[in-house]
Amino acid sequence: MHLLSAGCLRAFLLFALLCRVSGLETVIGLYGETLEIPCNNGAVKAEDVLITKWKYDKGDGHSGDLLVKQKSQNASIIATDDYKSRVSMAANSSLLLSAAKLTDQRTYTCMVVAGADITEYPVNVVIHKTPAGLEIFDKAEEIEIGKLTKLGTCVAQDANPAANITWFKNNKPLVADGKGISIQTAVQVDPVTGLSTTSSTLEYSAEKEDSEAQFTCSTQHNVDTELLSSPVTFTITYSTENIVLQVIAPDPLVEGGNVTLKCLADGNPAPTSFNFHLKEELVKVENTNAYTITHVSRDTTGEYKCSLIDNPSMAASKDITVNFLDINLSPSGNIVKNAGEALELTLQIDSSGESNVSWTKDDVKLDKEPKFNKLTFSDSGRYECEVMMGPLSKKASFELGVEGAPVIRQLSKQRGEDGQHKVLICVAEGSPKPSVSWSINGTSLDESPFVNGKITHKITVVPTENLTVSCTVSNKFGVDTRDISVSSLFEEVRMDKQDQSDESDQTKLVVGVVVGLLIAMLVIGLAYWVYTKKSKQGSWKTGEKENGSSEEERKLEEKVEENSQKAEV
Repeated sequence: MHLLSAGCLRAFLLFALLCRVSGLETVIGLYGETLEIPCNNGAVKAEDVLITKWKYDKGDGHSGDLLVKQKSQNASIIATDDYKSRVSMAANSSLLLSAAKLTDQRTYTCMVVAGADITEYPVNVVIHKTPAGLEIFDKAEEIEIGKLTKLGTCVAQDANPAANITWFKNNKPLVADGKGISIQTAVQVDPVTGLSTTSSTLEYSAEKEDSEAQFTCSTQHNVDTELLSSPVTFTITYSTENIVLQVIAPDPLVEGGNVTLKCLADGNPAPTSFNFHLKEELVKVENTNAYTITHVSRDTTGEYKCSLIDNPSMAASKDITVNFLDINLSPSGNIVKNAGEALELTLQIDSSGESNVSWTKDDVKLDKEPKFNKLTFSDSGRYECEVMMGPLSKKASFELGVEGAPVIRQLSKQRGEDGQHKVLICVAEGSPKPSVSWSINGTSLDESPFVNGKITHKITVVPTENLTVSCTVSNKFGVDTRDISVSSLFEEVRMDKQDQSDESDQTKLVVGVVVGLLIAMLVIGLAYWVYTKKSKQGSWKTGEKENGSSEEERKLEEKVEENSQKAEV
């Protein structure tokens, strides 16, 4: 390869002192990667370039040559140190520096000879390295509430520049305040590699709410790279401030059931031994916070407490109520009473709370409690009371039978629908069930069901003459009889026809009288009109006094009235 002579180079360098020097540019490279350092960035056209040379600043006021390239020739490496095996030139005259390391952080200069001009393009190189890892060490085993405690140290290893570490709690950054948060940071530089290791120690004063808090640390090394540690949690210890007694029992709690008392304390670690105050008894339990009372009774009702063994003043209490419901109905079972007697009912209720009572008779709800001041046959039946207290309920019942001699309440008759027979109806009350008999034989016997001491008996008869019929009812307590008159169907038919004929004759007579009266009144009216007209004509002709006419008129009116009375008779 043809190279410029040393004299020529010295001439070029001397000439360069008179030339324009471009502004300093900075290039960032990644540790261990190949770094490309640009030359002139296209300020000089490639075809105009005669010579391109790269050199670097040694830091002691001297420079070291790296490589040189003449037009139409390959680049020649002239470096004699560590750079000899790591430098090369790209097609665009950029310097390629492989396996970048921190000692490569210096100024590199590209000298370009184009025609009669010599121009230098210095470039400052900075090498960055992302931390090799980010981890929290020396973690605290537990933290006492309210006490500034070292939580741990976050370490970012082998970075350049040194990493800045930020602490987070539940993804929110923590800032040192000199009270509850203290952060101490230290940086160590490896003497061989020059890489920095950053350590950040967090001291924190915890609260109860921090028992589930997650702490992390992170570092933002450059715009594109962020490292985040794995989250850590800590055990927060604090003394018990509150205690609660929990009652675990079925709802409702009734006699024979079980109830568990559980004492809950908010200390951390939670207490494991407690005192249970069971009314007049004190029970100590260890390695548990619960105590079970089995087969409770109404006597179990009362106030219960639990407390800390080492601090009896820290206690909680709860009232326990065992629900119970007892009823006693008197009388009960099957009851037989005589009609007219009184029956007194007594319902005793023993319960743990207010109760409601309802009554039914033969499964039909009653509006109120039954009263039996004077028993009747209709009072017979099955009575049941139900007492309810919340979800608890109990029932009691009795069967009432009212006995007595039978009594006929109603004896009636009615004509059949076809008009050819009569139906006799006998309604009676009594108990036991009375037997019914008639003094006449009939057909189509019909007997209603015997309900509440009442029975209805019907027979169908066709009487051919007027009769007196008796209904007799009887049981072991007595007999009752009532009579009813029953007329013959034939007599009733004849009387009906006679009644119809009499009614027709009477109707004709009334019509004749009315017509006769109307005719008589018409004749009288006509005669009066004629007479009045003639009288007025005679008066006009003879010139008689008016009082004479009046006298004639009076006589005529009397005669008309007399005839009217005769016509009415």
